Amino acid sequence: MRLSILDNGHRLRARLFLSVTSKQPPDIVKMLLYRPGFLTRTLLDLTAPAMRGPSYWTAGEREFLAMSTALLHECPFCIDSHAELTRIAGQGEIDPSRPDAARPEVRTVRAFLETVTLNPDQIVLPDLPPEAIREALRVNLVWNIVNRLANAFGFVLREGQLESGTRALHKFGYRFPGFLLADGPAGKHEDPVENMRYSVFTAPAVTDQALRTAAASGDGLPAPLRPFAAKVRDASDRLTDADFAELTTKYQEDEVYEITVAAAVCAALRSFDAGQRKLDA
Repeated sequence: MRLSILDNGHRLRARLFLSVTSKQPPDIVKMLLYRPGFLTRTLLDLTAPAMRGPSYWTAGEREFLAMSTALLHECPFCIDSHAELTRIAGQGEIDPSRPDAARPEVRTVRAFLETVTLNPDQIVLPDLPPEAIREALRVNLVWNIVNRLANAFGFVLREGQLESGTRALHKFGYRFPGFLLADGPAGKHEDPVENMRYSVFTAPAVTDQALRTAAASGDGLPAPLRPFAAKVRDASDRLTDADFAELTTKYQEDEVYEITVAAAVCAALRSFDAGQRKLDA
């Protein structure tokens, strides 16, 4: 990946786990097990119920919505992964290659989530139960984060990983053993969304709080970080090896990692918060 720490910077327990579970773990797993207290624990606390908990939407439909988000971000890793997961979880109920054949409610919420992702200032609520919209917004929040990070860090699907990785994710319901995620401060909120907000932007980290908060708008960021954070937020598919090479001559990789995560999370939260405000109005 574009930051060597994501390949080689894991704690001993994570290194041991990765070595016994796979000769070449997928990039998404390596990223999730790097510094879980900063992002991963709260992200997975949100992801598991959003993707496999009780919902108006079936598991296959939620994977289909995740794939649709990946198409918006032009993330090949996520498109292929969620197309396969749609087939696995959907068991034939929904065909990722035929989006127009999905049930009308899925097509409606898919169009709504596209607006939420790309134009959060232009949201019009669809004619769906409020709880169904809330559940869809949480699915969208997760993958608006992950797609940006997959594009930014340069996730690649290697031979055999598509089939084995997606089946493992589906089998375990997006859950990891707790001992792998025991890191960093404990959560302060019952809502995993608020815990993630706290963990990424407020809790102690390598970078200071003001720098991570500035990644939301770019205001106050030093010149080299400003255009980089903007790309993470608005055009993650255009990030290149050169973008990271330039930054890592001036900043530690952990600093670049935290700014990348902060920019991705703040962009996703902007969309999520806009949808929530519409629902609560």
